[in-house]
Amino acid sequence: MYGWIWRHLPGNAWVRALISLALLLAVVYGLFQYVFPWAEPLLPFNDVTVDGAGDGGAGAAGEEETP
Repeated sequence: MYGWIWRHLPGNAWVRALISLALLLAVVYGLFQYVFPWAEPLLPFNDVTVDGAGDGGAGAAGEEETP
């Protein structure tokens, strides 16, 4: 696939490299602006299952428990 893109870009190697860089930046921009915000609610990153309720009454490391 990358070879096909490289062969179809106009210009010499330097021009092709600059166009390839511009295409890469455009893809990254599109991902960050449109794809990732759309997909974020669908991903389980905010489904926290560790809440400290099952820690047996012990506090966090280094904390003293008050009676």
